[in-house]
Amino acid sequence: MLKIFISATDTDAGKTYAAQAIVQALVTAGKKVAVYKPISAGCELINNVLVNEDAMLLLKQSNCDQTISQVNPIAFEQPIAPHIAAATLQKSISIHDIEDGYNEIIDLNADVIVCEGAGGWRLPLGQGKFLSEFVQASAQGVILVVNMKLGCLNHAVLSYQAIIADGLPCLGWIANCTENMPYLSENINELTQLLPVPKLAELPFDNDISTAAKRIDISLFTALN
Repeated sequence: MLKIFISATDTDAGKTYAAQAIVQALVTAGKKVAVYKPISAGCELINNVLVNEDAMLLLKQSNCDQTISQVNPIAFEQPIAPHIAAATLQKSISIHDIEDGYNEIIDLNADVIVCEGAGGWRLPLGQGKFLSEFVQASAQGVILVVNMKLGCLNHAVLSYQAIIADGLPCLGWIANCTENMPYLSENINELTQLLPVPKLAELPFDNDISTAAKRIDISLFTALN
């Protein structure tokens, strides 16, 4: 079983877009793919269930007959930092609960699990804990989504260094090219030199996720699996 964690240089950096493309590319290649977004904030209450749009988008691309609650077990209505949203409800976010939800996904016996984080690599959970500790405990390989905008070189290198310092493999990176960044190609070339891992795709925004999926180089995943 291949376990992939999608992280990014910041919040709203394109994690869900990239994750959807990866999931569809793997499903198209004949893989059984399960998805997991353990924590979300900014949800809509539908039939007494808090539904996160990003989690629903991931679910639609997967092929393991999961429920939205399996995909996203920890959800908050307010679009704020999750640990703060939890505190407003006199709740806390437990790594143990996140791991329990992930173990349910493992039980589905998928070929690949694609797990999408929240925010950047060091998302606080409160009480001095970080979501990255869950990724360490579950030994996932990390894909870093880089939002191509001014400042991304610094953010990408620092994120990569933190992932490696945590003892995890960074499997590759994706250039999310949805903003009109001056000298885009020059910045991508610079990151290609600065990040010693494969560039898996350059993703300009497209309403058809199938187009984005075709841009993903899944040869890395085939080799790992």
